[in-house]
Amino acid sequence: MAHLTPLLAFRWSPWAFHPTAELTGDEAASLLEAARWAPSAGNTQPWRFALGRRDDETWKRILVSLTGADQHWARHAAALLLGAHVAGDPERCAYDLGQSIAHLSVQATALGLHVRQIRDFDRAALAADLDLATGVRPLVVTAVGPLGDPSALPGELLRRETALRRRHPVHALLLG
Repeated sequence: MAHLTPLLAFRWSPWAFHPTAELTGDEAASLLEAARWAPSAGNTQPWRFALGRRDDETWKRILVSLTGADQHWARHAAALLLGAHVAGDPERCAYDLGQSIAHLSVQATALGLHVRQIRDFDRAALAADLDLATGVRPLVVTAVGPLGDPSALPGELLRRETALRRRHPVHALLLG
Protein backbone atom coordinates (compact mmCIF):
# COMPACT_ATOMS: atom_id res chain seq x y z
CA MET A 1 0.00 0.00 0.00
CA ALA A 2 1.23 3.49 -0.81
CA HIS A 3 2.08 5.81 2.07
CA LEU A 4 -1.02 7.41 3.55
CA THR A 5 -1.10 9.93 6.38
CA PRO A 6 -2.29 8.26 9.60
CA LEU A 7 -5.15 10.78 9.80
CA LEU A 8 -6.64 9.11 6.74
CA ALA A 9 -5.39 5.58 7.35
CA PHE A 10 -6.98 5.37 10.80
CA ARG A 11 -10.18 7.24 9.96
CA TRP A 12 -13.21 4.99 10.01
CA SER A 13 -16.93 5.29 10.63
CA PRO A 14 -18.06 3.34 13.68
CA TRP A 15 -21.56 2.65 14.94
CA ALA A 16 -20.41 2.29 18.55
CA PHE A 17 -20.10 5.67 20.25
CA HIS A 18 -19.33 6.28 23.90
CA PRO A 19 -22.76 6.84 25.52
CA THR A 20 -21.73 9.47 28.09
CA ALA A 21 -18.86 11.35 26.41
CA GLU A 22 -19.43 15.02 25.67
CA LEU A 23 -18.18 17.12 22.77
CA THR A 24 -16.33 20.09 24.24
CA GLY A 25 -16.73 23.62 22.95
CA ASP A 26 -13.12 23.59 21.73
CA GLU A 27 -13.67 20.30 19.87
CA ALA A 28 -16.84 21.61 18.23
CA ALA A 29 -15.08 24.83 17.21
CA SER A 30 -12.15 22.86 15.78
CA LEU A 31 -14.43 20.60 13.72
CA LEU A 32 -16.40 23.53 12.31
CA GLU A 33 -13.22 25.46 11.57
CA ALA A 34 -11.91 22.49 9.55
CA ALA A 35 -15.19 22.40 7.60
CA ARG A 36 -15.00 26.15 7.02
CA TRP A 37 -11.61 25.84 5.32
CA ALA A 38 -12.70 23.17 2.83
CA PRO A 39 -12.34 24.05 -0.85
CA SER A 40 -15.45 25.40 -2.50
CA ALA A 41 -16.18 26.61 -6.01
CA GLY A 42 -15.52 30.33 -6.14
CA ASN A 43 -15.17 30.36 -2.34
CA THR A 44 -18.96 30.40 -2.04
CA GLN A 45 -18.97 27.99 0.91
CA PRO A 46 -22.55 26.87 0.18
CA TRP A 47 -22.81 24.74 3.30
CA ARG A 48 -24.59 25.35 6.57
CA PHE A 49 -24.65 23.32 9.76
CA ALA A 50 -26.89 22.76 12.76
CA LEU A 51 -24.89 21.33 15.65
CA GLY A 52 -26.66 19.52 18.44
CA ARG A 53 -24.79 18.28 21.49
CA ARG A 54 -26.11 15.33 23.45
CA ASP A 55 -29.53 16.03 24.91
CA ASP A 56 -29.86 19.65 23.77
CA GLU A 57 -32.92 20.58 21.69
CA THR A 58 -31.09 20.55 18.34
CA TRP A 59 -29.61 17.10 19.08
CA LYS A 60 -33.06 15.77 20.00
CA ARG A 61 -34.66 17.21 16.86
CA ILE A 62 -31.99 15.71 14.64
CA LEU A 63 -32.19 12.35 16.42
CA VAL A 64 -35.95 11.98 15.97
CA SER A 65 -35.61 12.66 12.23
CA LEU A 66 -33.48 9.50 11.82
CA THR A 67 -34.84 6.04 11.12
CA GLY A 68 -35.43 3.82 14.14
CA ALA A 69 -32.43 1.64 13.27
CA ASP A 70 -30.14 4.68 13.12
CA GLN A 71 -31.63 6.19 16.27
CA HIS A 72 -30.64 3.02 18.12
CA TRP A 73 -26.91 3.68 17.76
CA ALA A 74 -26.83 7.45 17.00
CA ARG A 75 -28.38 8.25 20.40
CA HIS A 76 -24.95 7.48 21.88
CA ALA A 77 -23.11 10.08 19.77
CA ALA A 78 -21.79 13.09 21.65
CA ALA A 79 -23.07 15.35 18.87
CA LEU A 80 -25.27 15.21 15.80
CA LEU A 81 -24.46 17.63 13.02
CA LEU A 82 -26.88 18.43 10.22
CA GLY A 83 -25.10 19.35 6.99
CA ALA A 84 -27.17 21.38 4.55
CA HIS A 85 -26.44 23.26 1.37
CA VAL A 86 -27.69 26.61 0.20
CA ALA A 87 -29.86 26.77 -2.91
CA GLY A 88 -27.94 26.93 -6.14
CA ASP A 89 -26.51 24.28 -8.43
CA PRO A 90 -27.46 21.19 -6.38
CA GLU A 91 -24.59 19.04 -7.67
CA ARG A 92 -21.92 21.66 -6.99
CA CYS A 93 -23.40 22.55 -3.60
CA ALA A 94 -23.59 18.88 -2.56
CA TYR A 95 -20.02 18.35 -3.76
CA ASP A 96 -18.79 21.33 -1.75
CA LEU A 97 -20.74 20.22 1.34
CA GLY A 98 -19.13 16.78 0.95
CA GLN A 99 -15.70 18.40 0.93
CA SER A 100 -16.48 20.27 4.14
CA ILE A 101 -17.69 17.07 5.86
CA ALA A 102 -14.52 15.29 4.67
CA HIS A 103 -12.36 18.01 6.23
CA LEU A 104 -14.40 17.81 9.43
CA SER A 105 -13.91 14.01 9.45
CA VAL A 106 -10.13 14.27 9.17
CA GLN A 107 -10.07 16.89 11.93
CA ALA A 108 -12.18 14.58 14.10
CA THR A 109 -9.57 11.86 13.65
CA ALA A 110 -6.85 14.31 14.69
CA LEU A 111 -8.86 15.02 17.86
CA GLY A 112 -9.34 11.32 18.66
CA LEU A 113 -13.00 11.45 17.63
CA HIS A 114 -14.95 9.53 15.02
CA VAL A 115 -17.82 10.39 12.70
CA ARG A 116 -20.44 8.39 10.88
CA GLN A 117 -22.55 9.96 8.17
CA ILE A 118 -26.26 9.25 7.86
CA ARG A 119 -28.20 9.92 4.66
CA ASP A 120 -31.52 8.31 5.59
CA PHE A 121 -33.56 10.82 7.58
CA ASP A 122 -36.71 12.90 7.20
CA ARG A 123 -35.26 15.98 5.51
CA ALA A 124 -38.51 17.91 5.15
CA ALA A 125 -39.59 17.37 8.75
CA LEU A 126 -36.15 18.30 10.07
CA ALA A 127 -35.98 21.45 7.94
CA ALA A 128 -39.36 22.50 9.32
CA ASP A 129 -38.50 21.49 12.90
CA LEU A 130 -35.25 23.49 12.82
CA ASP A 131 -36.98 26.36 10.98
CA LEU A 132 -34.35 26.39 8.25
CA ALA A 133 -34.37 29.33 5.88
CA THR A 134 -35.93 28.87 2.45
CA GLY A 135 -33.36 27.39 0.11
CA VAL A 136 -31.32 25.65 2.82
CA ARG A 137 -31.53 21.96 1.96
CA PRO A 138 -30.57 19.25 4.49
CA LEU A 139 -28.38 16.56 2.95
CA VAL A 140 -26.55 14.61 5.66
CA VAL A 141 -26.45 14.04 9.40
CA THR A 142 -23.08 13.28 10.95
CA ALA A 143 -22.76 11.54 14.30
CA VAL A 144 -19.64 12.62 16.21
CA GLY A 145 -17.94 11.30 19.32
CA PRO A 146 -15.36 8.98 20.82
CA LEU A 147 -15.60 5.24 20.34
CA GLY A 148 -17.86 3.18 22.52
CA ASP A 149 -18.11 -0.51 23.29
CA PRO A 150 -19.03 -2.44 20.13
CA SER A 151 -20.49 -5.29 22.21
CA ALA A 152 -23.41 -2.95 23.02
CA LEU A 153 -24.46 -3.07 19.35
CA PRO A 154 -27.12 -5.47 18.05
CA GLY A 155 -25.96 -8.59 16.14
CA GLU A 156 -25.56 -7.38 12.56
CA LEU A 157 -24.05 -4.04 13.53
CA LEU A 158 -21.65 -5.79 15.91
CA ARG A 159 -20.54 -8.07 13.08
CA ARG A 160 -20.03 -5.11 10.73
CA GLU A 161 -18.34 -3.01 13.43
CA THR A 162 -15.74 -5.67 14.20
CA ALA A 163 -15.15 -6.91 10.64
CA LEU A 164 -11.92 -6.09 8.82
CA ARG A 165 -12.04 -2.85 6.87
CA ARG A 166 -12.02 -3.40 3.15
CA ARG A 167 -11.55 -1.06 0.22
CA HIS A 168 -11.41 -1.61 -3.50
CA PRO A 169 -7.84 -1.70 -4.80
CA VAL A 170 -6.72 1.50 -6.51
CA HIS A 171 -6.62 -0.14 -9.95
CA ALA A 172 -10.34 -0.98 -9.62
CA LEU A 173 -11.11 2.72 -9.12
CA LEU A 174 -9.38 3.86 -12.30
CA LEU A 175 -11.43 4.33 -15.45
CA GLY A 176 -10.23 2.96 -18.74
